[in-house]
Amino acid sequence: MKLKFTYPLAAVLLAGSLLSSCGSKEVAVQEGEEIMIIPCSGSEYFTDEETFRANAFGESIDLNTAKNKALSNARAQLATDIQSVMKLVGDNYVVSREVNNREEVLERFEQNARTVVNQTLMGVRQICEVSTRTRNSDDQELFRYYVAIELSADALTQKYYNALSSDEVVRIDYNYERFKETFEEEMDNYRNGN
Repeated sequence: MKLKFTYPLAAVLLAGSLLSSCGSKEVAVQEGEEIMIIPCSGSEYFTDEETFRANAFGESIDLNTAKNKALSNARAQLATDIQSVMKLVGDNYVVSREVNNREEVLERFEQNARTVVNQTLMGVRQICEVSTRTRNSDDQELFRYYVAIELSADALTQKYYNALSSDEVVRIDYNYERFKETFEEEMDNYRNGN
C-alpha cells in the first residue's frame, strides 16, 4: 500500500502537534526559589542556522555606561561564538595539496577569519533592548541595560568568500560551495551543542 503525502495533510498534522504542545506547563520550583524572566534572553535569542545571536546586560549608575557595557559584552560574546565556529570550519575545510603548505594556508585562513569577524561586527543588528532602574545596597540609583544582537550567517560567509578569494595562497585550495557546506555543518553542530 502506497501512501500519498499531501501538503494539506502535512498542515493538519503540524497544526495538531502544535496545538497539543501548547498546554500550560507549570515549572516545579523548590521552596525559596523564584523563577526569573531575564529581558532579551530565551530561545528566540539563540543562534540558529541563519543567524548568530548574543545577549548581555550592563549595570551602572549611569544609563549610557550601562548600555555601553551591555553592547560591549554582547559584541564580545558574538565575536567569540563566531570565531569558535570559524576555527572549526577552518580545521575541517582547509586541506592543502601539499603537506608543507597546510600550516601556512590554515594560518592565513585563521588570520582572514579574525579580520572578517572584526569588520563584520560593524554590521551587527540590535534585536532587543530593555533598560531598568533599581537601587543598590547603598540606596543609590542603578541602571541595568539588557541587549540582544544578531548577525546574518550569510553576510558572514559572503565576507569570508571575498576575503579568501582575494588571498592568492588560499585561493588555490578554496572552493566556495565546499566552504559553505562545511560552514553550515559547523553551524548545525554549534546550534546542537556538539
